[in-house]
Amino acid sequence: MLDHMRLSRRRFLGVVAGSAGAASLAGFSKSAWGDDDDDDRLLRKANIGIILFSVRDAVSRDPTTSDLPSGFREVLERMAQIGYKQIEFAGYGQNANAVGGANPGPGNPGAYLAYARTLRRFLDEFDLKANGTHAFIPGSLTPANLDRYRLELEFAATLGMDYYGTGGDPSGSRFKADWDVAADRWNQLGQIARDEYGIRLYTHNHDGVYNFLLDSGPLDALGRPTRSSGMRMLEYGFTVLDPRYVFFEFDIFWGHVAQHRFQTYTAPDGSTATDVFDPAATVRAEERRTKRLRFPLFHAKDGRRTGDPPGVGQGYTFVPFGQGDIDFATFFSRIGKAGQRIPFWEQDNAPGGAANPAQSLQFAEISYAPLANLQEVDDDSDSDSD
Repeated sequence: MLDHMRLSRRRFLGVVAGSAGAASLAGFSKSAWGDDDDDDRLLRKANIGIILFSVRDAVSRDPTTSDLPSGFREVLERMAQIGYKQIEFAGYGQNANAVGGANPGPGNPGAYLAYARTLRRFLDEFDLKANGTHAFIPGSLTPANLDRYRLELEFAATLGMDYYGTGGDPSGSRFKADWDVAADRWNQLGQIARDEYGIRLYTHNHDGVYNFLLDSGPLDALGRPTRSSGMRMLEYGFTVLDPRYVFFEFDIFWGHVAQHRFQTYTAPDGSTATDVFDPAATVRAEERRTKRLRFPLFHAKDGRRTGDPPGVGQGYTFVPFGQGDIDFATFFSRIGKAGQRIPFWEQDNAPGGAANPAQSLQFAEISYAPLANLQEVDDDSDSDSD
């Protein structure tokens, strides 16, 4: 009963914040790229999003020094004009001169939640849905950390989010024992998010989390294994992170970097074994195993091949969506249930600095259409269907 009351209160806060600023986008009821009919598109246009990290320079810009969109309200307006519908936050700070003022921070809970209501009004004004954030995850379950975590979840609920997460992996370790400890903590945090706030906790991958787990072979001086059975770190994480409470945001760029980097491992007998990572197969296999949509969120981040041989360098460089070598249409077709996925466009190096202060906004615009207009492709690998 208490959990139900908490959930109702948090959702009530979000509804109140939304109704106060609800308004349609004047002059932009339809996307610059056409109407809202999905036609034969692979992904639903209502699910196409952006993580604001890609335009972080615009969010933090002082509006008194530039005619370019600056601060959350103006940047969100521009994203809506382009056609984005879903927003993933990467911090809540903006320039103090921007509409809504500076973020007062969690040290002042009342002002912090009032600031959340201001951001929610901006979102509603432009018919945008906040659906994720890279935010605070407690490193230990102390009372102070849990209080801060609940405050951040209340902030997220006020914004209307269904998902709350982080840009890092749960463990940061190649050892099974460390993953077991991290999973216990994350499962508890995920249960709090779900039961008290109706929010799903998620973790985001970089390439390193798909390196091979060290789980066998001779022990080192600290008693830790030095070889691998061939299981990858996050693949083990799948087995210990409770599918009821913990979900995943798959960064497609970093998945392909992992495919380039981590192709061999030292087997328990000391031999070198080869196993090339398949990003789409990994997503599909885990969802078939659990019969759940464990990967609701994605970073749709494009990359151009560098020409480095396997295992050397990163293998890809960041480019605007549609200008790289990653086959997103095949990836989303292979994993199935494409209409339920939420892809956030991201480009880590989109900001152009003083030389080109409009670059990140330009890249956001030119990346939208090729993402929104992806077409399904035939796949012979027995993928699930929508």
